[in-house]
Amino acid sequence: RMDQAVLLVRNELPALGLNLAALSSSCHQCLYQFLAFVPPSNESLRKPGTASVMVDTQHPLTLLLNSSVGDRDLCKIQYHFGEFGNYSLVVKTLSTSTQNVSCDLIINEGPINSYLPILFAFLVYMGILAILIAGRLLMKIDPVRNWVYKKLDPRATDRMINSELGSPNTTDSINCDPTPQSWSSGSRQRLRSLDTFRGLSLVIMVFVNYGGGKYWFFKHESWNGKFHFPSALFSRFVFIMGTSVALALGSMLRWGSSKWKVLRKIVWRSFVLILLGIIVVNPNYCLGPLSWDNLRIPGVLQRLGFTYLVVAALELLFTRADSGTWEGRFPALQDILPYWPQWIFILVLETIWLCLTFLLPVPDCPRGYLGPGGIGDFGKYPNCTGGAAGYIDRLLLGEKHMYQHPSSGVIYQSTMPYDPEGILGTINSIVMAFLGLQAGKITLFYKDQPKQIMSRFAIWGIIMGIISAILTKCSKEEGFIPINKNLWSISYVTTLSCFAFILLLLIYYLVDVKKWWSGAPFLYPGMNSILVYIGHQVFANYFPFKWKMQDSQSHAEHLIQNLTATTLWVIISYILYRRRIFWKI
Repeated sequence: RMDQAVLLVRNELPALGLNLAALSSSCHQCLYQFLAFVPPSNESLRKPGTASVMVDTQHPLTLLLNSSVGDRDLCKIQYHFGEFGNYSLVVKTLSTSTQNVSCDLIINEGPINSYLPILFAFLVYMGILAILIAGRLLMKIDPVRNWVYKKLDPRATDRMINSELGSPNTTDSINCDPTPQSWSSGSRQRLRSLDTFRGLSLVIMVFVNYGGGKYWFFKHESWNGKFHFPSALFSRFVFIMGTSVALALGSMLRWGSSKWKVLRKIVWRSFVLILLGIIVVNPNYCLGPLSWDNLRIPGVLQRLGFTYLVVAALELLFTRADSGTWEGRFPALQDILPYWPQWIFILVLETIWLCLTFLLPVPDCPRGYLGPGGIGDFGKYPNCTGGAAGYIDRLLLGEKHMYQHPSSGVIYQSTMPYDPEGILGTINSIVMAFLGLQAGKITLFYKDQPKQIMSRFAIWGIIMGIISAILTKCSKEEGFIPINKNLWSISYVTTLSCFAFILLLLIYYLVDVKKWWSGAPFLYPGMNSILVYIGHQVFANYFPFKWKMQDSQSHAEHLIQNLTATTLWVIISYILYRRRIFWKI
């Protein structure tokens, strides 16, 4: 299978059976897992004892061989096996006069390079991008542009020839309807970088949700992790949602909407998001018709809806219709000081998270436990997955209403249900959205001052990075609070906020300041994010987003299918963009 190799163990030791166990390098403080018993060799037939096992190729393994009698360790080998490789481990004595044992690893059949499809896909997309850029440059040449317009619309060419002003611009020659022009000019007032940021996160999220080519690095981290690719996607979505809240609420109030009217809209939008998450986008449909007995209550849209409700209501309470210069001391902090009650509220929330996480007594678990349970921590706490976060969800929601297959079950073999979108983690998703809200306030208070905006994005990114370094001690497992997406730990929030501020700074500079990049193609799904997210979930198993593959154990086939499905959603969002169809809640 994918991410596996074959290991044949040959035992040439007479009258001594062997126990083979393995430990993955990604499993922190784990017990060795028994793989196979290798019988002793048959001296009369001169036939070694053999056992064949499948070994994992995602991470380096440590193989441990010990004798079945006396449990004496004979040898330990660290090796990173290659996918679909065929290996032999030969165990023998160095000489008849000594008891020294040698363990030699032999490659019978070399592994395949499973990463070549990624390189090929990258080259294909870079080729498409190069063609589009070349076409855009050619369209700036008058003879080429005139020839294209003539082929596409002869009447537009006649207007161009009869025009006394020479060659008109692209908008005039293709469509003389003034409405699209006014719509286009109006859309330019919108910060395209925000939609581009949102769309980039969404497109990668869709690709990962569809399978990511079944590559292990496109899957969520089993437990703690410094920076795992998929783990950053949802958090960036939460961050940019907070940024959009600041801009949207300010706009609605400036247009004369009352706060009560805006609050009703906030509550309605949150309710619809939560309802869509529970009823439409629910993984329990794979178990049959939706039933309350096994209904998963938490989820991505549910967390987005509740986070939006809290952050938007908090901002509505203290926002002003006029976001002009603050008349007070320390004008450099005008995007922070007037909102000190919001910061107190967020600090209180974070204090609650810290107290519950580290002080709440959990039955049969150490206080403040942050581990994955299962075989982690040397198997001492198998049923303590998530510590207080898992306990609160099981207590308030019930095990049947939680996610049944957490990522910790793969490496750490935990059996307890655990929901990564659970109750306690929602507190820190609110903190994440609030930091995004701060990015939105920066763009409001310093509009038409791109240097001020970018410098503040950079400062916030540095501050978040410093906090993360302190909390984690710059290590994966040994910090005060490790980075953990399943727990949505505060170090996870500060680390991903650091990356979000820096990424937003870069996109803002390229798209809105220098205008070197239009934001395409990520701009289009970013402006229809709810439709794309719900659509890719609902139609995930329908053609042309999925089809029966000839070889289900091929990374190449999975990658083609997942990239095709993701590209189709980008194309759909582009068509909707051109038709000015935007699904808003």
